Amino acid sequence: MVREPRGGRADRPVVAVLVLDGVPGHHLTTPGLVFDTAAGHHPGVGYQVRLCAAPGLTAVGAPAPLPITLPWSPAGLADADIVLLPGHAAHHERPPETVLAALRAAAARGARIGAIGTGVFTLAATGLLDGRRATTGWRHTEDLARRHPRIEVDPCGTAVADGPFLTAAGVFGGLDVCLRLLAQDHGEATTAATARELTAPLSRYADRVRDRIDRELTDTAGLEPTLHWLRTRLHLPLTPADLAAHAGISVSSLDRRFRAQTGTSAARYLLRLRLDRARELLETTDEPVERITARTGFTSPAALRHHFSHLTGTTPRTYRTRHRNTAL
Repeated sequence: MVREPRGGRADRPVVAVLVLDGVPGHHLTTPGLVFDTAAGHHPGVGYQVRLCAAPGLTAVGAPAPLPITLPWSPAGLADADIVLLPGHAAHHERPPETVLAALRAAAARGARIGAIGTGVFTLAATGLLDGRRATTGWRHTEDLARRHPRIEVDPCGTAVADGPFLTAAGVFGGLDVCLRLLAQDHGEATTAATARELTAPLSRYADRVRDRIDRELTDTAGLEPTLHWLRTRLHLPLTPADLAAHAGISVSSLDRRFRAQTGTSAARYLLRLRLDRARELLETTDEPVERITARTGFTSPAALRHHFSHLTGTTPRTYRTRHRNTAL
């Protein structure tokens, strides 16, 4: 039985981490690391991080099982401003009703909710992600799309924001979610400085790993020749029909092959490649947005800004400034 600690909010936003059995150890510690680091270096920044044990919690999972007890139960979500859902071992099982009810109540009162890795399955079980975009670890995107067909699953995303919900994939997904939440509350400068303290360049390594995994997935589908051809022609106004013609198959067959291997359509995959190329150019060059628009095949700078903001939650200009500050 979990005993609730005493003590009020002290006017600090509450971050409640809802922990299910088999949580990866780093998912458990990342929120405190990020928010405590920000508070320790920036006057006026302060959070109360609560670790809340879901029913049945006994131990952490990877890298090795370790018995654990936490000071809060799901009741700790009752006044939380932010709720975080780490991954956990039994993500295929339906979460306890107390967990689902606590999450729905948090969303109803306007709390922001972030889910990392297999924790996205827990959030999906509430129905709160229906009709929204979300992502999870690359090994689980196809399963998430199959189990929750009303969710638009992004198989290539490292972090996806849709309304008050943030979902993330990968080892560094929790770090990305916490930094994005910090940026919403305290701006880009504070977040960039906090990221430097946390060795944020590691996230760029994670992006490279994601790209390699994505290439390996397309290899198994026999699409690699067409994907290689596509990557060298992103500046052209290509369409799924052009990809199908190059692959020598119909558009419907091309789309089925893409969905079978990545969980998304050829058109969305093409858009993601264009956006990834735009991010790379923003990070590594000083080219104006108009030139980047031409090099990535968008019809206009306004189209690039629209899709870029939808993916990252920020403008190309702000993204470039934030990346340059973080890389210092």
